[in-house]
Amino acid sequence: MTSIHAPPHSFRARLTALLHQESFSGALLMFTALVAMLWANSPWAASYTALWGSQIGVRLGPWAVEQSLAFWINDGVMTFFFLAVGMEIRREMHQGALSDRRQAMLPVGAALGGVLAPALVYLALNHTPGTIEGWAVPTATDIAFAVGVLALLGRHWPPSVRIFLLSLAIIDDILAVLIIALFYSGGLEPLGFLLAGAGIVGVLWMQRSGVLSPWPYLVPGALVWLGILWAGAHPTLAGVVLGLMTPMQVRKPNAVRLTQLREQVSRWDQGEAPELPRLDRAHRAQQDLLPPAIRVQQRLHPWVAYLVMPLFALANAGVSLTEVPHGDAQVNGLMLGIVLALVVGKPIGIVLVTALFLRLGLGQMPPGMSWRAVWLVGLLAGIGFTMSIFIANLAFADAGLLAGAKLGVLVASVTAALLGLLWGRLARPRSA
Repeated sequence: MTSIHAPPHSFRARLTALLHQESFSGALLMFTALVAMLWANSPWAASYTALWGSQIGVRLGPWAVEQSLAFWINDGVMTFFFLAVGMEIRREMHQGALSDRRQAMLPVGAALGGVLAPALVYLALNHTPGTIEGWAVPTATDIAFAVGVLALLGRHWPPSVRIFLLSLAIIDDILAVLIIALFYSGGLEPLGFLLAGAGIVGVLWMQRSGVLSPWPYLVPGALVWLGILWAGAHPTLAGVVLGLMTPMQVRKPNAVRLTQLREQVSRWDQGEAPELPRLDRAHRAQQDLLPPAIRVQQRLHPWVAYLVMPLFALANAGVSLTEVPHGDAQVNGLMLGIVLALVVGKPIGIVLVTALFLRLGLGQMPPGMSWRAVWLVGLLAGIGFTMSIFIANLAFADAGLLAGAKLGVLVASVTAALLGLLWGRLARPRSA
């Protein structure tokens, strides 16, 4: 469906177009990571540590919880990131690249190769207690960062490359969520699952009752988050659960808004100039025709891309070089393992398993894709960043190992981005 927006010359339309450019969101993510690194290694480094370590409490009657600002960002705010991921998976399973088995098989195989190969490369260098727990750190792909770098290459590559990269990254996110749930959760508390189940029942009841506004869902959504936290699993998984529960069925449109949409289209057909108030009403009518999973995701996207992810980068990418024990063989092996796993293991795993699936007839190459394009996707998939740092926070309790892991992720992500840009320029098709 063609989206209805304000006239192209309006400030609102230009801002909307800018906020939906992957290259802009990727650049903002890189900028906040750079600010965090400079801040953490500046004369004001103490203020950086103090800010994210500051305690923030919430009290509801006799119940109270007090945690650091970093906790509320990593375990609370990032839930909205995982909510967007869950809705993206829901949409792709319903009507996207994951809805057709034969079409989905090749990116599924590529994603599996992009998880297994980096894990094996990492474990080859880090198989002792203390570092072995970080095997999943280099298995992730940062969707926003990777697609943003691909957008910087312009139209030199066919659209099928972007679709293949997005499909692979979404499947990669599914695998990352499963890894977090299975390997990075503590001892499970059954009562927590009962509370989470009560929240899920509340969401389903509100959906069946026809509650359309997203705000009432905050209460049962909070119960799911608290229940998963109490159960011992990572609370951000609540976002994935709620995202997968968001309906893809189109609701019955509001009759008044539908009439307004028809009137506006009729005016355009007659050559009348559009008016902003009428365009706003027509846009709201168009939103009524979209499934809730798509409509909510569209509203959530700017907040996730331009607030949640940059805030996470600012809170976690600030690695003080003085905190990294460079002379420690264990930390050096950890960093080398992450860099090699993301920069070398990712593309090799993706290319090899893609070739294996094609050889076995388990998938087919999308139109416009080539082996040069598969290598480009493999290199860009080595940009781990957000999810890799997230898993590193779960894997390492030791401050030195965590600092080394974060530095390794940053170095690997920047290297993969530069190699992807270089390969994208040198190997681009003569005609696209």
